Amino acid sequence: MGPARGGARPTTAAAVPVSTVSGGTPAFHIFLEENRATVYRFLTVAVGPQDADDVFQETFLAALRAYPRVREPDKLDRWVLAIASRKAIDHHRGVRRRPLPTDDPPEPPVHDPAPEDPDDPLWAAVRSLPPRQRVAVVHRHVLDRSYGEIAELMGCSEQTARANVYQGKKRLRELMA
Repeated sequence: MGPARGGARPTTAAAVPVSTVSGGTPAFHIFLEENRATVYRFLTVAVGPQDADDVFQETFLAALRAYPRVREPDKLDRWVLAIASRKAIDHHRGVRRRPLPTDDPPEPPVHDPAPEDPDDPLWAAVRSLPPRQRVAVVHRHVLDRSYGEIAELMGCSEQTARANVYQGKKRLRELMA
């Protein structure tokens, strides 16, 4: 369900028949096409390119389940990023509960190039941040979101969003020094 790759042509919102659900909410497939690139870019940085596809699918499945209950159709981009933020945090929490690797590691996964170079030391440092700090830093400095939007997306106060961005940047400076 990730963004179109290879020979597949992505569908644009203009090519999809315009239809709406009650209250001016666009049909889900239009909503998906309009928001897939931003959500995938966020998740690639927030959870890493290896796990972005899985978390992307979890995000849009959760969005699909909740879509009939959308109250503010003009804020769908923020709504889906809030879901993606929670899924990214859940993903990082789940990593600690996953089984430990064995002495006989599997073959290395095939690497799909991400928008950012995953071997870059900065992105490695970003991936090492605690989940809430990572999500806040990605929203602020990759997606250029305001602190108010970050607070809304993460379900916290603006002060907490600022603190997460501040602590994340502080940790990044320490790691990159």
